[in-house]
Amino acid sequence: MIEMLLENHNIREAKTDWWKDAVVYQIYPRSFADANGDGMGDLPGVTSKLAYLQDLGVDAIWMSPFYPSPLADGGYDVSDYCGVDTRLGTLEDFEVLVESAHRRGLKVIIDIVPNHTSSEHPWFRKALASPPGSPERDRYIFRDGKGGQPPTDWQSHFGGSAWEQVADGQWYCHLFDKGQPDLNWGNGEVRAYFLSVLRFWADRGVDGFRVDVAHSLVKDLSEPLRDQPKLDRALPLDGSDPLYDRDGVHEVYRSWREVFNEYDPPLMAVAETWSPANSRTFLYARPDELGQVFDFSLLKSSWSRDSYRDTIKASLAGQHSIAGHAGSNTWVLSSHDVPRHASRLALPAEASADDWLLSDGLHPVIDEDCGQRRASAATLMMLALPGSAYLYQGEELGLREVSELRRETLQDPVWHRSGGTVKGRDGCRVPLPWTKGGPSFGFGSKPAWLEQPDDWADRSVEAQVNDPGSMLSFYKLALQHRRNLPALRSGEFAWETGAPELLVFTRSPAFMCAVNFAPYPVPFEAPGGSRVVLSSGPVDGQYLAPESAVWLILDSAADLPRHPGDVPS
Repeated sequence: MIEMLLENHNIREAKTDWWKDAVVYQIYPRSFADANGDGMGDLPGVTSKLAYLQDLGVDAIWMSPFYPSPLADGGYDVSDYCGVDTRLGTLEDFEVLVESAHRRGLKVIIDIVPNHTSSEHPWFRKALASPPGSPERDRYIFRDGKGGQPPTDWQSHFGGSAWEQVADGQWYCHLFDKGQPDLNWGNGEVRAYFLSVLRFWADRGVDGFRVDVAHSLVKDLSEPLRDQPKLDRALPLDGSDPLYDRDGVHEVYRSWREVFNEYDPPLMAVAETWSPANSRTFLYARPDELGQVFDFSLLKSSWSRDSYRDTIKASLAGQHSIAGHAGSNTWVLSSHDVPRHASRLALPAEASADDWLLSDGLHPVIDEDCGQRRASAATLMMLALPGSAYLYQGEELGLREVSELRRETLQDPVWHRSGGTVKGRDGCRVPLPWTKGGPSFGFGSKPAWLEQPDDWADRSVEAQVNDPGSMLSFYKLALQHRRNLPALRSGEFAWETGAPELLVFTRSPAFMCAVNFAPYPVPFEAPGGSRVVLSSGPVDGQYLAPESAVWLILDSAADLPRHPGDVPS
């Protein structure tokens, strides 16, 4: 009986803590799969591909917003937090998706967007119809201007002022598009509303939440409002900024944790914060708050041994210093907000990704083979690190950034608000290719809402699924090994010495990862008795191939399948 109780306890603990080492696959619903043939992805399309995701070997899916939205910002402008956009399906479709995912052993994380609503949200419509100083306006941030000018110099992340004037002369704050008015989190009604939203989706079976712009909710709204000419990538890292990373935001997340803990197992959450990683970043990951926070430092790192090593060291130290073993690190290389890393990593260190996109990918012309090598090596390294890994849809196919999208097709508000000086994020949101042919490479029965490049036929799932040397096969093997090797679930991390071009670390028991950042072979003698589990380039026992990574078992106990050892195509 004692053994049975202990076994049940361990199962319960593992179930509760699944997120600490999970591989989470981000789905951008409009670009994943189109079931009804209207050119836009939808929830039934996601459900139809769950077998693919199960076979890929991920633990969870993260759904970017699917709520009703006028799409001023790709769905991150929400007009109804407890509904489903009719273009993407119904609430019943969502419930079917969750049930189907759970049957396949997949957890479901959804986006929650608490910093702002859509300007089409009923609250904001009532605010516009109500007088200054009214309770309806207090849900948002309305202020009088100064001599016909905005109340402060606050800037929008999408370009221009963060203030928009309304008919009666007042101004409202929007840190993003003008169709995304910021909420006033000093208002008790706002706080209570979002607690009810969390419960609404938790009652429908979701396992967790990704919190959009998690560091921006609480602002210093004491009069007079303070100017703040910088965006959150250049903050004073002490909580004193009027807009970002203020201490009061943690009170909000402690109240959210109380809701999460009402469920069995407790819900997980991960904070999105783009401010530079520092000691405060990991406060969001405390066990009485969200538990996890995105550290985008790896995504921002240049392709060099020292840059990657410094980033990993800082992230591991920051997580442990704040949350210890109660939380876990998060690692990410691509998302719906940045150019895909198969292209980004091929850019010269001095090149600007924004300038490259603005040139339609012509200046500089990148070496796509180099990008594939570096992407494969970086992914193998990331999947060997302690914590959880977040993958972005299509990276398992080696998809490149679509830099050549025509100007008239661009939908990202960044393009429009910057006056055409920043091309924006549409290039990483182009719908996925599932087959080698058809009007949208199997995405749907009609052309997709963003044009897919012709070379994606060879990057489609159909083209790769039976090719043992493909990127898709490479990802499947990596995720299979990550799931099966105890060291990659909970093993202790330690740095090892190597050539200056190499990044080498171990996880106990008996696992080693080595990455060569140089464009030439580097001497690497594997420890005696070790054998290759998986590599992104050829391994001959004496050298590590250019821009490649290798996983080694330091004993011969496990009999694991091998990748052919060629660079994934």
